[in-house]
Amino acid sequence: MKIKTYESFNETLYTKVLKNGLKVNILPKKDYERAYGIITTDYGSIDNEFVPYAKNEMQKFPAGIAHFLEHKLFEKENYDAFELFGKYGADSNAFTSFTRTSYLFSASQNIKESLKILLDFVFDPYFSKKSVEKEKGIIGQEIMMYQDEPGWQLYSGILSNLYPQSALSDDIAGTVESISKITVEDLYACYETFYQPQNMNLFLVGNYDVNTTFKLIDEIMVQKEFQPIQKINRKPLEIKPVIKERVKYMEVQRPKIALGIRGLESYKGKEGLKFKMKMQLLLSVLLGENSKYYLDLYNQNVVDDSFGFDFQLERGFNFALLSTNTSKIEDFISSIQKILKNAPRILTESKEEFELEKREFLGSIIKSMDSLESIANRYEGKLFDDATIFDMAEILEEIRLDDLIEISQKYFDEERMSVFKILPKEK
Repeated sequence: MKIKTYESFNETLYTKVLKNGLKVNILPKKDYERAYGIITTDYGSIDNEFVPYAKNEMQKFPAGIAHFLEHKLFEKENYDAFELFGKYGADSNAFTSFTRTSYLFSASQNIKESLKILLDFVFDPYFSKKSVEKEKGIIGQEIMMYQDEPGWQLYSGILSNLYPQSALSDDIAGTVESISKITVEDLYACYETFYQPQNMNLFLVGNYDVNTTFKLIDEIMVQKEFQPIQKINRKPLEIKPVIKERVKYMEVQRPKIALGIRGLESYKGKEGLKFKMKMQLLLSVLLGENSKYYLDLYNQNVVDDSFGFDFQLERGFNFALLSTNTSKIEDFISSIQKILKNAPRILTESKEEFELEKREFLGSIIKSMDSLESIANRYEGKLFDDATIFDMAEILEEIRLDDLIEISQKYFDEERMSVFKILPKEK
């Protein structure tokens, strides 16, 4: 067992890798009545082309299959895991992102029973043709709902511009057509390949006794049979030239605009986490609520309260997005591009703004430490070398203004920028 103490926050993380390869992290909080648990596999929507377990050749699977598998894993031959959690007074959920699938529960009673349910349903797959066909209709309706959601269309549209003809340009849930092709055999192939314990991690935080919980996990897992570990061979994300601009017409009152920048390099480890935090801080200094540039754009009605920015860094890719509702689309594009182009000079003159944003960033991290969900959900496993939210606070202290200036000189390349617009349909 590995023990890491974060003295500044009076927290201790206990980590153990089981014989089957599953990494288990426990962060006990004796003063909490509640407990939270999340188990994650390093498998998401972009992983639809890979060599299946015990096979030799690369195979392409339908878009949306990771999300479909997430839904179906709850349903067993004789019970539904959602209902079983509810029987013990626990809340449960799951989510699929581009690179991960996670299953979670939250409970203030029957914690041991809830943990057992989590491990049982995740590691005991059951898929039948009848239930798979039924799920196609349910998820198909979900997909159709998103087709009419302007915010989601804006997000997926700009991603399709930044990563055209790649798995990132596909909706996480897939399309009605793609999920119609999913078979029981497909689901088992994906499960056997990516739900190997060595490709997964379990993070528990809250009212847990460390020794008792590790013993319980060992007792549960020893009863399960696992295939020999096999290295996962997945096709890397395909990178093609950025599509500079596209337009979509929808039933919206005001135009929506997103400007995206695709990152070049692939970052990982603690340096990857540090780069992610630098970019988040960089965007906050340039265009956060305290920025005079944001206030100028707001006062000129170029942006409104819907304005926001985001930076995502995951396995194999990273990108920055800025978006708003505005009737002054061209002003928005030219203004944002000008700010990004002049970022090195702006940052040089923004020492006070940098210190303010850094303090606010640290404050938000520390505040999140009171949330069991935030502690567990911010753990990215192998991507950031097992860094936790407590490591984030230490990393933030190391970031200097010069770091942001250096990044801004390279990242905001107009050749890697794209624009996606949603305009009102003409009546």
